[in-house]
Amino acid sequence: MAATTLTPREKWIEQGLQALASGGPESVRIEALAKGLGVTKGGFYGHFKDRRALLTAMLDSWERESTDEVLVTIEREGGDPRTRARRAGALTFSDDRLRPLDLAIRDWARRDGAVAERLRRVDNARMGLLREMIGTVCADPDEVEARSLLAFCVAIGEGLLAVDHGERTRSQVLAAATDLLFATPEPIQDRT
Repeated sequence: MAATTLTPREKWIEQGLQALASGGPESVRIEALAKGLGVTKGGFYGHFKDRRALLTAMLDSWERESTDEVLVTIEREGGDPRTRARRAGALTFSDDRLRPLDLAIRDWARRDGAVAERLRRVDNARMGLLREMIGTVCADPDEVEARSLLAFCVAIGEGLLAVDHGERTRSQVLAAATDLLFATPEPIQDRT
């Protein structure tokens, strides 16, 4: 008799993340995931105790991909702080992968304290990276914090806006916003 091959744990997690991104945590159902994978749900229990364990593994995967893997990539590819910040934003908030997950997790965090704490940890890591990069062009800690917050808000919110920019493309406006956020502050002139 041949041994039964289990669907890899990572495939269950990925299928769960896709369900989360498209329909929220309520869409993460074992039977539906099994159907999407083309397997029976019995193999699920070879990897996870229950649905809650899968949800935790999904959050672990999202956190790792959103922080650790992004940091590794931007460090490996290098560049000046502006280039690294743009790369981090592109990796973290790409429309095809992490942005839909990020938005689903933000919505979920409004109703689940443990998810909110996880999101806080990820957002703090992201803000830390922004502070570090913006701190290379700006020494005032208050201004670094303000610029970092603005950069983070742009990264999260720009995909939610349905706004036209006249003759400019969204890419042009985002590039100009990045230039403003990373501009070296002008010294204040004495007006006396």
